[in-house]
Amino acid sequence: MDQKDNPTPPAEGASGTRSDEQGDKQADQKEGGARPSVAELLAAARGDAAPGEKAPPAGARTPVTPAARRASSGTVAEAAPPGDAPGKSHPAATPQAARVAPASGASKTTSTPTPSVNQGVAKAVASKPPAPGPLVQTAPDPPVNKFRRRIVWASVAGFTGVMGLSVLRFFLPRAIFEPSSIFRIGFPGDYALGVDTKWQQQYRIWVVKNTERLFVIRAVCTHLGCTPDWKASENKFKCPCHGSGYDSEGINFEGPAPRPMDRANVSIDATGQVVVDTNRLYVREKGKVDQFDEAGSYLPIA
Repeated sequence: MDQKDNPTPPAEGASGTRSDEQGDKQADQKEGGARPSVAELLAAARGDAAPGEKAPPAGARTPVTPAARRASSGTVAEAAPPGDAPGKSHPAATPQAARVAPASGASKTTSTPTPSVNQGVAKAVASKPPAPGPLVQTAPDPPVNKFRRRIVWASVAGFTGVMGLSVLRFFLPRAIFEPSSIFRIGFPGDYALGVDTKWQQQYRIWVVKNTERLFVIRAVCTHLGCTPDWKASENKFKCPCHGSGYDSEGINFEGPAPRPMDRANVSIDATGQVVVDTNRLYVREKGKVDQFDEAGSYLPIA
């Protein structure tokens, strides 16, 4: 058998088989010759007349070239959702969520942007939002103002606290707490002969006892009111302020002291203890009655 009677079929992609691109070119040549330009595709997509052609009459459908039809083949017609315009088409790559009709039933003026744009279809120009107006923002206070404000509030708080304490102090009694001027110092037999200074710090007195009487000397210098010290080695009271000196019975003999030290009132209570009252004093001054021998200025020793 001759090979001409059974020719071998050409392989795919060979010159004997037409590819898609060759088919497109031949179809274009059959329809109109040259491939349509971008302007023609845009005009066909909008339904306008191509440049150099007459506008179609009203109500007539604009013919779409095969190239434009193939370019817009990505748009697939679907049933219009409820409330939307009939015959609405969506790009093939549009997600299902973007195809849902709005709740109001009316189509929105702006559609959801899709990840792909059909070849030959112009992108819709998104409406720009209105330019925002000027923003009014209050500037924060500088640190100096904050520091001044703290000083003012601290001053107000301090003044209020001081006034509150003053009002509180007004309602408290104005009393001076001093030891009582009347007190007990024990029994007469508790004291030996001589000067006893154990009550000097607490009551500022000395208890003196001799063979005839017991009496209490108030430990206040008659010069300027200092407290003299008992010098047992010298057997005298010596004032540390200006050097006034007194003997063991409080009689002045040196220094600027004008008179002897005063003596306090002493008595015996029902229990036999010695009671001292420093509000009642007995003094000895020149040219006046000597009070050291009056009753109450001493206790006789039996």
